[in-house]
Amino acid sequence: MIETTASNIFMITGFLLSLYACVSNDAIQTLGTFLNTTKNRPVWQIWLYVSAVMVITFVAGWIINDGDMAFGRLDRVPHAQVFYWWHVLPPVVLLYLTKKGVPVATAFLIISVFSAPKVIGLMVAKSFVGYILALISSLILYFIIARKVEKIFLYMKNKPISTPWIVAKWLSTAFLWSAWLLQDGAVLFVYLPRQLSLWQMILSLSIFAGLLYILCYNRGGEIQNIVKLKTNTQDPRSATIIDCVYACILIYFQTVNNIPMSTTWVFLGVLAGREIALYNRLRFITEKKVYKHLIKDITKAIIGLFVSIIVVFVLNNYEKIFELIKHYISL
Repeated sequence: MIETTASNIFMITGFLLSLYACVSNDAIQTLGTFLNTTKNRPVWQIWLYVSAVMVITFVAGWIINDGDMAFGRLDRVPHAQVFYWWHVLPPVVLLYLTKKGVPVATAFLIISVFSAPKVIGLMVAKSFVGYILALISSLILYFIIARKVEKIFLYMKNKPISTPWIVAKWLSTAFLWSAWLLQDGAVLFVYLPRQLSLWQMILSLSIFAGLLYILCYNRGGEIQNIVKLKTNTQDPRSATIIDCVYACILIYFQTVNNIPMSTTWVFLGVLAGREIALYNRLRFITEKKVYKHLIKDITKAIIGLFVSIIVVFVLNNYEKIFELIKHYISL
């Protein structure tokens, strides 16, 4: 009974910390441009909108998938029979890196603790392909529209935005937010049973909504700087295009297979391709500044990946490592 109680405590604690860490780190990739472009809106309006989209998405998934909140993304990741203290460490590490502004590949850090090495390898490969595809797609698109579209947005950034563009931004946010939830549901609910009861679903979504309020109130936090430093991302028109590109890529990978992937890498790929194309077409800032930001972003992402791999390796082999250390100390 004690072991079961302790296991449940670790499971619930892991879920709460993981949910908070994912909202702090990953959700900003999706809602970042929205928060940027709605600074003059009351917090409660922003929160109510994103929470409504979240609830509709997950309730629909819960009904369609017989209680599965992860949309099949955890079919290859078994639910732990017993949870231990070390299951709680990954989200703690993720929270620390988030506070430092490091865009961690959350899927690697959280899901890998429960996954077999083969699944981890597939996750890394899919995420890398996601980054490359996002970069190339964004690069091609913005090479085409930079002078005819983005150039106009840059020159008109201080002028009032028309109502149709504001509406488009809100709709694109809902599209992207829902697409992201479909993909990252695996990370959000990996600590919970694969089928949730009605009250478990309601409770988990209520907690999620509460954390979203904190995100909206703080307008993103440290990770938000990755969005703010990019060209004209505070313009609702530019942000709308970014949202649609990002969402379409996530939807595509949703149809490829049910392997979880890092949405962080896809997001960075979209921004990288956009910045390179805008620089080459518009020459808005110096080349040094453009590539400095891009190299900084990918460097942080790589650091986050390596930290994730190290943490997962240590946690999955801590008994062997402990015995090895104990053996050398006793020599």
